[in-house]
Amino acid sequence: MSRLLSRHALSIFRAALKAADPALAVRRHVRLEDFDASGRIFVIGAGKASAAMAQAVERLLGKRIAGGLLNVKYGHGAKLRRIEVNECGHPVPDSNGLRGALRISEIARDAVVGDLVVCLISGGASALLPCPVPSVTLDEKRQLTQILLDCGADIHEMNCLRKHLSLVKGGQLARLAYPARVLTLILSDVIGDSLDTIGSGPTVPDPSTFAMAGEILSRYDLWRRIPPSIARYVQNGEEETPKSNDPVFDRVENRIVGSNRLAMDAAAKRAGDLGYRPLILSAYMQGETRDVARVHAAIAREIRASGQPVQAPCCLISGGETTVTIRGTGLGGRNQEFALAAALDLQELHGVTVLSGGTDGTDGPTDAAGALADETTVARGRELGIEAGAYLANNDSYRFFERLGDLIKTGPTRTNVMDVRLVLLDAPPDKPAFPPPGS
Repeated sequence: MSRLLSRHALSIFRAALKAADPALAVRRHVRLEDFDASGRIFVIGAGKASAAMAQAVERLLGKRIAGGLLNVKYGHGAKLRRIEVNECGHPVPDSNGLRGALRISEIARDAVVGDLVVCLISGGASALLPCPVPSVTLDEKRQLTQILLDCGADIHEMNCLRKHLSLVKGGQLARLAYPARVLTLILSDVIGDSLDTIGSGPTVPDPSTFAMAGEILSRYDLWRRIPPSIARYVQNGEEETPKSNDPVFDRVENRIVGSNRLAMDAAAKRAGDLGYRPLILSAYMQGETRDVARVHAAIAREIRASGQPVQAPCCLISGGETTVTIRGTGLGGRNQEFALAAALDLQELHGVTVLSGGTDGTDGPTDAAGALADETTVARGRELGIEAGAYLANNDSYRFFERLGDLIKTGPTRTNVMDVRLVLLDAPPDKPAFPPPGS
């Protein structure tokens, strides 16, 4: 693997992570006057980045905060003075998450006219706010979450079901806080920054319905695979989530403070500083990971063949979040799988390095954020007696890249604005490797 290209790829990725820093995001988009309240101020929320966001809020408000609680993923806590941090399970909810969600509900319910409820939401909030309806147990909801993950359901489909099996999602946390004022600060981890999808929109009107939830179960043929209690509840469809005409939302402001787009812009700037021509492909990448990887590889081949749509040396950048349909028994995540699939399509293509990483620092059920690959990856694996195609078929990208030493491990970043993917191509052999920035 080219040490220069891989070092540059990691530098560009780190620039994207820095731009997604949750505390900086809050400070950029919020001022002291936004927290005006005649009564008490409570801080609640959930997500991988919510504790870091809360640090910025505490710096602004200090002793004005009457109390609060955040549900965060294990290992994603931060030191806070006036807000309790409760670490719990993600992506599969656990009992700690349930206890925290119930306490968050109580805090919201106790707020009255004149109080301000500051709600901090970031990636992972859906799984980290497990508060199922009484007829569904937490274990049954965990089963549903795993089934949806395994069948390749996207975030919108998963959240539609989560909302209709919850007492807090889909605008229901705003309903609990009414008539207090609610200010929700959001670090977006969904394509298009759809407010009702980020964290399952606990303070946002819910456009989805029980009928839509039923259609999703039919689409993936899940009616007989899910717990009977969930099937019955969705079929009965009793109390709908609050819609846009509900008066509770007259006292709610939802504000996005950070997103995948900002991370990609920072990556593009760093790439330019390093002498690459940056090209942002899209912040809306979704679909099956392997298919998306092949598209990126095809663009790299086109650049080598024709110099279009950008001349090398260049850096292709994309965001969004893909999905993996689990067919094997291996270990990995969508970013590692992307890198492995791309490696298979980039064999023998000179001077190309691929990086795919999750901005939260964890890719699937692993301790890696993602992986690096290049045109030598498949051959280097073969030298070690491991076949890239077989590992990909078994969804075992983690063990493949672990053997090669090409995993990216950042540790918990305490942020989450989806994924960043990079494809770096160096200059053709007959041209200077790295022209001056701006050339």
